[in-house]
Amino acid sequence: METVDCLGLSCPQPVLETKTFLETNPKTQALSVLVDNLAAAQNVERFLGTRGYAASIEGSGANYKVTGEKEESAGCFLSASEELETPEKIMVLIAQDRIGRGDDRLGASLMQNFLKTLKEMGPDLWRLVFLNAGVKLTVEGAETVAVLKELEDQGVSILVCGTCLNFFGLLEKKQVGETTNMLDIVTSMQVAGKVVNF
Repeated sequence: METVDCLGLSCPQPVLETKTFLETNPKTQALSVLVDNLAAAQNVERFLGTRGYAASIEGSGANYKVTGEKEESAGCFLSASEELETPEKIMVLIAQDRIGRGDDRLGASLMQNFLKTLKEMGPDLWRLVFLNAGVKLTVEGAETVAVLKELEDQGVSILVCGTCLNFFGLLEKKQVGETTNMLDIVTSMQVAGKVVNF
């Protein structure tokens, strides 16, 4: 089994290093990737899944090993740019936990109402991406979690920045969405027909 050492690397380097390794060693059937935080482990695990590997995480604290083994039925996997058939899909990038400046309670209320109203976009709404203080909307105790779970149940993809969750000490409190990295976010921006920033 091949080993990719990504200890000490910050997001999105572990995923990029794993991607580079697989591109230069396309016949790899099994590999392990060493990382030093849970967000990186989750990102690598998900990335390996998109490349046809059955992946799992072992470890805790500052020592995680993500193991991936090529699935026998794995055929041709689509790149991120091929996954979306209709380019008019909309991605909403949310980098704050309230809307506007002035009164914080009003801003939080506006954000709650904005998220509730997003379902009116119907199938055009493809993905929500939460960055910086926006990740606070996806964690335990946030009034917005129920609304986001409803959107997710309706098929909206929700990505939550792992680096941001770690920064705020909220990784273990995330209640909705997939922990993600900057590579996924940049790729999503390429794939989306329209990106709306909040």
